[in-house]
Amino acid sequence: MKLQVNNLYKRYNRRYILKDISFTAARGQSIALTGPNGSGKTTLIKVLSQIVRPDKGEVHFSIGDTVIPREELNRHIGLVGPYLQLYQELTAYENLIFIAGLRRVDNAGDRIKKLAAEVGLEKHMHRAVHTYSSGMKQRLKYMFALMGDPDYLFVDEPTSNLDKAGIAWVYRLLARWKKEKVLVFATNDEPDLEFADKVVSVVS
Repeated sequence: MKLQVNNLYKRYNRRYILKDISFTAARGQSIALTGPNGSGKTTLIKVLSQIVRPDKGEVHFSIGDTVIPREELNRHIGLVGPYLQLYQELTAYENLIFIAGLRRVDNAGDRIKKLAAEVGLEKHMHRAVHTYSSGMKQRLKYMFALMGDPDYLFVDEPTSNLDKAGIAWVYRLLARWKKEKVLVFATNDEPDLEFADKVVSVVS
């Protein structure tokens, strides 16, 4: 399992946000993206997770010697970020069933039950999302990312909106992810960097 990033460029309003970004990561490796606010970390996470197309450069995902086709990437990628949209009027359970359908998750009900217990939301699955606190919504976003048991995980601001207990839980999760998957996360928080095998500085 490997992520290969080759010479990425992305421009907005004639200004390059990303310039010649290259790195590789294999299963069991984690990459931290650092840089000042506005440097392009979020844009890079969006490019890696296929939300935004680069102007130049390539991103390749492979398992063994086989490159994963673009049309199949949705099943292999998990994303957590402030811009991840939740359906506020639906319950958490309804949100997750919808995502499970998009990702063709088998036994979705069992998967939701397991993840809800893991993130501490098992008693809140049938509440409308608009009644959730910001920390609960962040935990739900982690459930979104994990629904399909993805091979590649991209996290923008891992501990955003979380209390001490939530941060401790995320750190346990990152420690496990970095062993099992390809993990890339964007952060400026020094404690987060302990979970990185490599740091990539993003400067626009």
